[in-house]
Amino acid sequence: MLKNFWYACEFSSAISSKPKRIMMLNQEFVLYRNSKGQVIAFLDQCPHRGAALSNGWVEDDCIRCPYHGWKFQLDGSCVEIPANQSSVPIPKKARLDAYPVQEKYGLVWLFWGDLPEEERPPLPLLPEFDNPAWRAVYGEFRWNAHYSRVLENQFDISHLPFVHSNSIGSGIAEQHKIEEYGVRMEELKGSATVTINQATKVRRWSKAILNKQSSRPLRVTVSFYMPNISWLEFDFPIGHFKMIIFSVHLPIDANTTVSKWIVLRNFFTTSWIDEKVRKSVLKPLVEDKPIVESQSPFVIPDDLTTEVHAPSDALSIAYRKLRKKFLDMGWGKEPVVNTSYYTNKYTSTACQDAAIQKVAIAKEATTNVV
Repeated sequence: MLKNFWYACEFSSAISSKPKRIMMLNQEFVLYRNSKGQVIAFLDQCPHRGAALSNGWVEDDCIRCPYHGWKFQLDGSCVEIPANQSSVPIPKKARLDAYPVQEKYGLVWLFWGDLPEEERPPLPLLPEFDNPAWRAVYGEFRWNAHYSRVLENQFDISHLPFVHSNSIGSGIAEQHKIEEYGVRMEELKGSATVTINQATKVRRWSKAILNKQSSRPLRVTVSFYMPNISWLEFDFPIGHFKMIIFSVHLPIDANTTVSKWIVLRNFFTTSWIDEKVRKSVLKPLVEDKPIVESQSPFVIPDDLTTEVHAPSDALSIAYRKLRKKFLDMGWGKEPVVNTSYYTNKYTSTACQDAAIQKVAIAKEATTNVV
């Protein structure tokens, strides 16, 4: 896992004045809105006895611990310990780990790292989101896989006619060759554009916006944005119809990823087609799931020579090189195995022993995983 980046952890609509637990980066965070509507983020752990603050409540913009009622203000410092006599000072260590937060594109972004504000990487630019000519549809998908494999799968081009012959690859099921393409690199982003000749019948709703010619060149731009964002732009061969699939692949832990996606389109912008759009996104994800979850090793190798590459992997190679650059800068951080995640599910001694064994296996599996 990479530190010193912004992670989109939840849709803005899911955060209210009621504390909400967010599991990511193998840690628990608590998010809520203050009276001004601003999102506040802390580590979901009271420094007193470790109770989850997400089970507490918000009072005067402060969060109360449900265990002993300790009250913490917006900067994370404790301002009240109910059990204390008035003359007893509050310990300086009685404070929460607070995290910078911003909202953009209907998502809440949390900064995880130790860089000062002026040195933090920017969020990606998605100008279509604020354009009234474009309509947005949201969704999410869960994987039992490392985020690096999930991310790489999303901008992999050559698997389309094999894995997705019944969905997004239906028009190119008999066209396996990928044209040579160049990779355009920016500081945090890599992109490539290819033109696909859809020579066979398209078996999905988007055939409504394609012409009836036997050959339909479809221009597709695939991109990644560090550390965990994939970006697909479809330029359809009729009018100026375009569609963008913007996805953040959130590392829940070393073995679990949740993809939160936004689909933007500048055609059929009324709600009647929204459900069809959602289904058109979910179907290829379902098709990808068993493939991605079967990959070994479960995290992409840091050494480029570990796996064999082909010319069609140029964008994937660019991502791996950029990721390795940040790892070499010391921005890699091993996930800490959360034993409570396992043991809280069990009550019997036998089950707890099994859980402890599972934790030991997980610790071994996460060694050097980033």
